[in-house]
Amino acid sequence: MKLGITGLPGAGKTTVFEALTLNFADGAHRGDARIGTVHVPDERVDRLSEMYQPRKTIYAQVSYFLPAPAAKTKDKAPDPNAWTAVRDCDALIHVVRNFGGYGYDAPDPAGDFRILDQELILSDLVVVEKRLERLDLDRKRGKDIDPEERRLLEACRERLENEQPIRDDADLAGARLLRGFALLSAKPMLALTNNEDDDDHLPPAETLPDGPECMVIKAKLEHELAQMTEAEAADFLKEFNITASAKDRVVQRSYDLLGLISFFTVGDDEVRAWTLHRNTEAQEAAGVIHTDLKKGFIRAEVVAYDDLMTAGSYAEARKQGTVRLEGKTYIVQDGDILNVLFNV
Repeated sequence: MKLGITGLPGAGKTTVFEALTLNFADGAHRGDARIGTVHVPDERVDRLSEMYQPRKTIYAQVSYFLPAPAAKTKDKAPDPNAWTAVRDCDALIHVVRNFGGYGYDAPDPAGDFRILDQELILSDLVVVEKRLERLDLDRKRGKDIDPEERRLLEACRERLENEQPIRDDADLAGARLLRGFALLSAKPMLALTNNEDDDDHLPPAETLPDGPECMVIKAKLEHELAQMTEAEAADFLKEFNITASAKDRVVQRSYDLLGLISFFTVGDDEVRAWTLHRNTEAQEAAGVIHTDLKKGFIRAEVVAYDDLMTAGSYAEARKQGTVRLEGKTYIVQDGDILNVLFNV
């Protein structure tokens, strides 16, 4: 799962990306497109590893993509092709400046957010109108067209022409027939207000971006912490009376933003968190582990993480009756521990 990091020039996108991913670049390459993968912090994985002492512990992961800066057009107008690089991202993180300093105007998070959001909307409008033109041409040539696709596209065009992002309409944003268009304003979005080092607070509500969830990140501070050893970082946090780094919270919220949950497999060889979309059935979850498990799925032994921790061991959970057998259509829950029984 991949999230694209966006924002106006000077908002701190590169600093946020490097703080989250530890993917640092020297000055000559800081303008290159980059991708970094990080594990999702999860105390449940830590505790399961303490219980099983496995040879390997594997966390869920998310990837962050930082596109190269868009080339400027001759008339300085927004380039509708500038967003091609992030169309395959599953969600977007919009970094907005909430700091001042020499050479900067007073911060305007809501205004900056609207500027970039309008570029997303314009880019989507170009895509939607081109597709509608193609459908009209196909119809004139006597070809069959899907009336539902046309209805959805017309609904998108109406929203976009009214300068409204598609993500605010859950039915449109989640429509299967529209997935192939990778509409930017339909993607889930998290807004990060990039604050001064000594500012832990969100801006006043009236100055916040309207629509997406907003979180604070002090990107410069997080960037410095990311380059320290664990001991140095602990001392730094204590010296400046900072309770915890924001990095883990941002990574966890990124995971949640994608509509994902984690289920686990456990054993002496490996404790592992597997990534799954919410409301996924057990047979599909088995296929995430291995295609043979999906193909030969018989049933799954399931115990909830909390029940296993209460019991203290898998064997004791069996005695307490909290390990149960579930069939193909069981909806896997966040924190379930699965043992798939199969035959191929």
